[in-house]
Amino acid sequence: MAYRFMLNETSYHGSGAIKEIATEAKARAFKKALVCSDPDLVKFGVTEKVLSVLKDAGLEYELYTDIKANPTIENVTHGVEAFKKSGADYIIAIGGGSSMDTAKAIGIIATNPEFADVRSLEGVAPTKKPCAPIIAVPTTAGTAAEVTINYVITDVEKKRKFVCVDPHDMPIVAVVDPDMMSSMPKGLTASTGMDALTHAIEGYTTKGAWEMSDMFHLKAIEIISKNLRGAVANEKQGREGMALGQYIAGMGFSNVGLGIAHSMAHTLGAVYDTPHGVACAMMLPIVMEYNQDMTGEKYREIARAMGVVGVDGMSQDEYRKAAIDAVRKLSEDVGIPSKLSAIKEEDLDFLAESAKADACAPGNPKDADIDDFKAMFRKLM
Repeated sequence: MAYRFMLNETSYHGSGAIKEIATEAKARAFKKALVCSDPDLVKFGVTEKVLSVLKDAGLEYELYTDIKANPTIENVTHGVEAFKKSGADYIIAIGGGSSMDTAKAIGIIATNPEFADVRSLEGVAPTKKPCAPIIAVPTTAGTAAEVTINYVITDVEKKRKFVCVDPHDMPIVAVVDPDMMSSMPKGLTASTGMDALTHAIEGYTTKGAWEMSDMFHLKAIEIISKNLRGAVANEKQGREGMALGQYIAGMGFSNVGLGIAHSMAHTLGAVYDTPHGVACAMMLPIVMEYNQDMTGEKYREIARAMGVVGVDGMSQDEYRKAAIDAVRKLSEDVGIPSKLSAIKEEDLDFLAESAKADACAPGNPKDADIDDFKAMFRKLM
């Protein structure tokens, strides 16, 4: 069997890395950027840090800010129009998953106009051309969208999120500068950090996992577990650690897929507008309990990576419980709730059906049916 592994052409890491955006744009002879960034980042001056780099280098750009926290089909279609009108030849995506996912969809449609119907991109779309070149600058330490071939769009009309998987959407350059993440509020730091941990744990246990992806995921679990509490406390070392840990998790899961914690989180986001990282954090220990009998010795290594002492002397039941407890404790320590009061019994059929149909579900180590999904959603009530 052949395993495929895809990463950015180039990535920059560390404080001040955003200065390299101008270096890359000039080296690639780019003329004008469509800068995709959400309104709050513009309002609070985060986007301006990159715009200043472009201005100082004499590089042209046009700003596009019609982006929601859970980006919609409309955000994408408006963005495609803006890209065409601007005369841009590349995209700079500044933000969390929302900005980068919007940029990926815009870039794909710009070069593959036969997919102008955004819904046609769901799943693994047979696009023919690489998207418009993207330089991705994350401002959250969680989604790792800057190094993945995935993006998620919300269909408001049908109350669902759909996952798009396309090797043609990979940003050519990732600029992971922890200084761009320093203004993240405590709650967002916590939720995006737990999203990153979910990526690492689901990627490590998914059906597609293999030795190379395991290497990335275990290291990501270790780094995130060591640094998330400090990042939430706004400590410099914690911020820097999370910037690296979330990227390493993305290097892995983008290539092997995820599982039903993400399927269920996508559904909660679409129906209740639950922040994605919060939904992942709430679902992760519940899904880990459901999956545990299909994971061999992997929970022992998860527990070890999370700093649990004495795992080699534990029975299988003990180290599996220790891994799940460590995830719950970290989530609790950073302030993530364990219950979602919005869920009602009458919603469960729709939630379960949506989660089962999600593109992440087939990668889960244990297949789940509608009743399984309903039982897991009930644990949030």
